[in-house]
Amino acid sequence: MDLITNIAERFDRISVFAELRVPARELPVAALRLSDASVLEISRDLAGIANDIARLQALFAGVAAHRSQRSAGQSGLAATQGHGSPASLIQAITGGTKADATRHVRVGSALLEDALAGSDGRQGDDSRGDAGPDAAETDAAAVTHAAVLREALMAGRLTTPQHDTIRRGLADPRDDSPDARTVWATAARHLIDDAAGLTVEDLAIRARALRDSLDLIGAEERFAQRYANRSFRTWIDDTGQHHGRIVFDDEMALWVHAIRDAALRPRRGGPRFMTDEERAAATALVDDPRTNDQLQYDLFMSILRAGSLAEASDVFGARQPGVRVVTIETAPEHDAERRDAFGRLRAAGYAEDGGHVLPGSLIDRAVCTSGTTRLRFDETGNPLDVGHEHRLFTPKQRIALAVRDGGCAWTGCSTPASYCEAHHIDHVADGGRTDINRGILLCRHHHLLLHNHGWKIRREHTGPFTLHPPPGDHRDPITVQSHATWKWAWNPPTPPPRAHWRAA
Repeated sequence: MDLITNIAERFDRISVFAELRVPARELPVAALRLSDASVLEISRDLAGIANDIARLQALFAGVAAHRSQRSAGQSGLAATQGHGSPASLIQAITGGTKADATRHVRVGSALLEDALAGSDGRQGDDSRGDAGPDAAETDAAAVTHAAVLREALMAGRLTTPQHDTIRRGLADPRDDSPDARTVWATAARHLIDDAAGLTVEDLAIRARALRDSLDLIGAEERFAQRYANRSFRTWIDDTGQHHGRIVFDDEMALWVHAIRDAALRPRRGGPRFMTDEERAAATALVDDPRTNDQLQYDLFMSILRAGSLAEASDVFGARQPGVRVVTIETAPEHDAERRDAFGRLRAAGYAEDGGHVLPGSLIDRAVCTSGTTRLRFDETGNPLDVGHEHRLFTPKQRIALAVRDGGCAWTGCSTPASYCEAHHIDHVADGGRTDINRGILLCRHHHLLLHNHGWKIRREHTGPFTLHPPPGDHRDPITVQSHATWKWAWNPPTPPPRAHWRAA
């Protein structure tokens, strides 16, 4: 069936709905009166009409491009209409985007090129009649992937975006041998079969992957080219908003995606079978008022802050990527008592971020390569004061806060200590002191939330920290709990001797 007849039949089916035969201004209200089945039926017919029209648009965009070739000069169709390119002409006619107009020209030009190639005797030429099995074999080898895609588009098996995606994703084989043409045509048929069940974005990924599997040399070259294209650019628009644009190489793109997906998995449909702790964390993330884009931004800004200022002596939140190990010493420091018969340290350490238990051999290695920082805590787990003369918390103070708090102190937040900021619970401008018993860790998001929305964190002497809602919010204050895995040591069943805490 020809496209025009197909479009007309679809219009006829839609025209039977009386709800649609109203003045245009009444159409939105009338459409609401349609049943669910009618909405689906009309939507499918409209999609079919749109796809058929898109094929015609692409075809005639290709005709316009063919008549606007450089060889035609100022007498070309686009030039005579005052346009510098066929895409500009099509955009002016359709009122659409430049990207859509460019795609129509690209698809239409491909359709014309393939059709012209089919009339030169290499493919689609029936003038030879029955030339026997050898001729049929030659014809099969002569069919290109472009011809296969053209036939699928004009038969309605592909939409114009799908055709363009596969054509660009597969590209052309590196050589024009019959074997290469056969392989590419077969690949195109596989992608056509898959197209109905894939988004255009996923179809593009599959097409590129298929091309790379067929052209390993080209895959290496394309990887190298994408690596060479890597870049990072920032600018400020006329409203003062800062913007950034990153072009990733393949490996770093996967690395960044892995970080993002791990952080946002509960929002993106994570596993159903989880522990209670994992389920609570997932619920907290789902209920977080920030958008996914805001969460991603805060995540990557925290990563940048953690690494960009880094030197070996820097503290958590502004240090090189690594693992800080916390150990608790409650026994005399004599090797005979602290090590086993093989010389291994009799101790368990805890990763500062996450609190994972680490063996004594790893602690030994960390001490050997990174040294130690000794901190003294009282029996209840409060770090003893190490000074308050600085406006900002010192590295040792920050380590002490990390050991005590184990991460962001805000209820329900799981941001690790290495991504947090030290907050003064007493305003420095009002005489507040930079003492560790008057400081607490908060992630950047909750630190800003506290300062910008009237939340307060208070503490009486060495008692617990309490989080107080803004004025007018009548919720009760919340007692802040440490996230440190080793927090049991601050309130053991039997109080131990005064403990020395060491961060390696």
